[in-house]
Amino acid sequence: MALSTTELTKLIGILSEETTDSATLEQIAHQIFQNFNKDDYFKLGSALVFMVQQPDLLPSPTQRLAAITVLHELYRGEPPPTNPFLPVFVSILHPPDDAVKGKKVEYAGQLPRFSPPELVFLSALIMDKNSKELLKRTASQVMSMDPSSHPSMCDTSVLRQALADLLAERPDTANSAIPVVYAYPQHSANSGLLSEVGQVKRTCEAAMCGSAPSLAMQFYTPELIRLTPPLHQADDELVWITAVDRADHKVLYDTSMCVVSGGDAEAKRLMGKAFKETLSLPQQQHLLAQLDKDPRMVYHTGLTPPKLPDLVEHNPLIAIEVLLKLMQSSQITEYFSVLVNMEMSLHSMEVVNRLTTAVELPSEFVHLYISNCISTCETIKDRYMQNRLVRLVCVFLQSLIRNKIINVQELFIEVQAFCIEFSRIREAAALFRLLKQLDSGDTSTTQDPPKK
Repeated sequence: MALSTTELTKLIGILSEETTDSATLEQIAHQIFQNFNKDDYFKLGSALVFMVQQPDLLPSPTQRLAAITVLHELYRGEPPPTNPFLPVFVSILHPPDDAVKGKKVEYAGQLPRFSPPELVFLSALIMDKNSKELLKRTASQVMSMDPSSHPSMCDTSVLRQALADLLAERPDTANSAIPVVYAYPQHSANSGLLSEVGQVKRTCEAAMCGSAPSLAMQFYTPELIRLTPPLHQADDELVWITAVDRADHKVLYDTSMCVVSGGDAEAKRLMGKAFKETLSLPQQQHLLAQLDKDPRMVYHTGLTPPKLPDLVEHNPLIAIEVLLKLMQSSQITEYFSVLVNMEMSLHSMEVVNRLTTAVELPSEFVHLYISNCISTCETIKDRYMQNRLVRLVCVFLQSLIRNKIINVQELFIEVQAFCIEFSRIREAAALFRLLKQLDSGDTSTTQDPPKK
């Protein structure tokens, strides 16, 4: 995960000394957003941190401030724990001690010290206080402003606590890793600086580009050395743990495992036949007897929701008993969905009607099935079949209404329109009179909730 040569060239051009001296920080950030996608933000931020850590790559203070500003703008608005560069900002605002016993200490990945105006500016960015106005300044203007005329620095305790929580989740060896690139010791002010832009570009390409993992993304982790644990002496262990050839050691295998019993095999055979044709009365009785004997056998008969319509059409009585035994199944909703959406027929209405009187079906399934029945009657082209289905639906609805299975008020408009459309049929006219009677006289039937 490294920048390409083209991307690195764009970044060096945007952070050039001429640009950072003349353009505002807002304009620099805008150029970054124009040239890089959001997917590139992490590798872009890693490159910025690497360049800030190396004084040779960003020799001008204005370049360094512009790079840190861009790094902040990449993840503006996100909470501190989700910012992958949180350690950088904590280290800048709360730098570690760089002296031990009066001697200056240098370490790999060391960030430069920022001036008080830069720290005040970065604090304003993090707290989002007057940050828009500050971004309209150039880096030189920020570095020359009076820190006393701006709000005090932000409280780093929140950022430090977020960093501590983040580091606590990592292993100690990861927290001890250091970058593999170490700055060359500079004996004079300019001896270590790269004098030309071309040299800066070539150095950055060597460290951050290429097919191999970039040096900027590599870290040295100390090797974790532990003593080899002693071998366990198995003196008093159980006999069977130790592989010893003895005549009394025999493998006991349960021969009944994974073997289908005779009843299960016969029930599965009859159920497979029930999907294709109507079973004889003795066969139906035998299958139902097997299911009653072992209710859990229904899960081993090969019945699945897609096969339910075939079972309903050929053997509705078996379908009813099977669905009743599947009421506690996690797939019962799928069976209901298949049932109410299957093609309307006498058998499907019989199954639905019997189920509504035996158990409490969800009202939405019953209403959906009624709507599908009405829609089928309205769209069928065969006049004879249409009249026959209308009669079946009307008798079916009268049974549901009289047994208080459904609340007629919830389907009053749809059912009334259905009766008016097929008023020529005697059963539809009778259903219409029943609706009018309930609507005008028997309020207990229309207002009371249905009893299941």
